[in-house]
Amino acid sequence: MPSNIPQIALNDGRTIPQLGFGVWQVPDNEATQAVHHAIEAGYRLIDTAEGYNNEEGVGRAIRECGVAREDLFITSKLRNGAHAFDQAMAAFDETQRKLSLDYLDMFLIHWPVPEQDKYVDAWKALVKLQEQGRVRSIGVSNFLPEHLDRVIEATGVVPAVNQIELHPKYQQRDVRDAHRQRNIQIECYSPLGSGAVLKDETIASIADKHGKSVAQVILRYLLDQDVIVIPKSTHAERIQNNIDVFGFSLDDEDRKKIDALDDPKNGKTGGFPETMNSLF
Repeated sequence: MPSNIPQIALNDGRTIPQLGFGVWQVPDNEATQAVHHAIEAGYRLIDTAEGYNNEEGVGRAIRECGVAREDLFITSKLRNGAHAFDQAMAAFDETQRKLSLDYLDMFLIHWPVPEQDKYVDAWKALVKLQEQGRVRSIGVSNFLPEHLDRVIEATGVVPAVNQIELHPKYQQRDVRDAHRQRNIQIECYSPLGSGAVLKDETIASIADKHGKSVAQVILRYLLDQDVIVIPKSTHAERIQNNIDVFGFSLDDEDRKKIDALDDPKNGKTGGFPETMNSLF
């Protein structure tokens, strides 16, 4: 595993690369090439999901990449329509088949889907999968603190990770203490704000100052906060640039300027956990 990517300790005794590669909205027929580019660039954490409909393409890249399986960290996520215990177990069977893997490094519940109210059953399935050795670490995505507490109280098992939207315009400061108190690592999806933050003039001026791209400044800023970050791209040059963030540092003035961009009311670009009830 590339030595310049730090490892983040998880509460189950395992570690995860701090910088990884996401494939949200990447079609299956493009996912193989994108993941190839990522692995060649040095990424070892690859993040997909059942709902992305590209697990087969990701699996092809894993088989063809020439990197030992134990040097890769592969994550997928349970689809919203499979939260019942037996459905979750069957959905994981399908994920394993599509990825063609004997085990996953991490499996997450994609959304809590509060209207359905079956995420505790889904969590019990993930606990069982971990007990069976079919997945090494288990966690959640888009969970609020009250969702976290319910699954912990029901099973005694604390999620290793909560994958949430987090970027300079939506910094989630209000929930960070809740994660620290529960020893749950935060993993940022849409770290570039689904592209919207790339147009910010404040960050552009900081990027000019350091001779880096806006994306590189954003990723460096997030990595400095000890969160896990999974940018996504299908362009080989951008994939390479997004991992080339370990040779420069931001100063306190840079960080304060980016801190000030937080817009909790308007900065979110994706769905809200309270109301996201789509059964994809």
